[in-house]
Amino acid sequence: MTTAYTTVARRIGMVSAALVAGLLLVYAVTLGAGFASLESSDEQIGDPYFTLLEVLIIVMMPPLVSLLIAVHAWAPARRKVLSLTAVIFMSMVAVVTCALHFVILTVSRQAAFSALETLPLFLSFTWPSVAYALDILAWDVFFALSMFFASAVFTGSRLATSLRVTMVLSGVLALAGLSGVVTGDMELRNIGIVGYVGVFFVVVLLLAVFFRRSVPMETEPPRAV
Repeated sequence: MTTAYTTVARRIGMVSAALVAGLLLVYAVTLGAGFASLESSDEQIGDPYFTLLEVLIIVMMPPLVSLLIAVHAWAPARRKVLSLTAVIFMSMVAVVTCALHFVILTVSRQAAFSALETLPLFLSFTWPSVAYALDILAWDVFFALSMFFASAVFTGSRLATSLRVTMVLSGVLALAGLSGVVTGDMELRNIGIVGYVGVFFVVVLLLAVFFRRSVPMETEPPRAV
């Protein structure tokens, strides 16, 4: 059963795009302030910036997934397998991200954990750590794959072409963040941040315009009286 592009789907697309754009903007400003507060690039961003970033990224996940679901609803029938794959990969981003950052916000601050000498190896964003590796998996791999599959849905108009190009660019830059893992230089990971924060912000703005201009097709069967 295919997902129809109804007025509800269009509205979800516009609202989700607005929410994600707003949250991304706040996230980018907070991230910039956090980086500016560091005396060395080897340091981890501290509070209050760190806690705010954790909360923002968790809050962002539901509208981010619903935004991709709206893209799937709009996608032509022959390309829905691509948009569905994009939704699945973005859902994987959301699950890994929410689980990871919720654990960091809660469990890592408990006395029983914070006293452990090995805690940074599991729940810090100083490389190497389990938390950092999972974050990279979510954003540099799953997010990039979601963008690649979603981009293949948009063809035809100038706006659709712009969406396709910016989605591919966002995915490529996110994937390039893996170079930090390969080389052991986590400053290269910032390439990925440009992809899934900076360029993706443009993607979301374009999606907001796209849904605004789109025409829904109501295909729901009449209800029984």
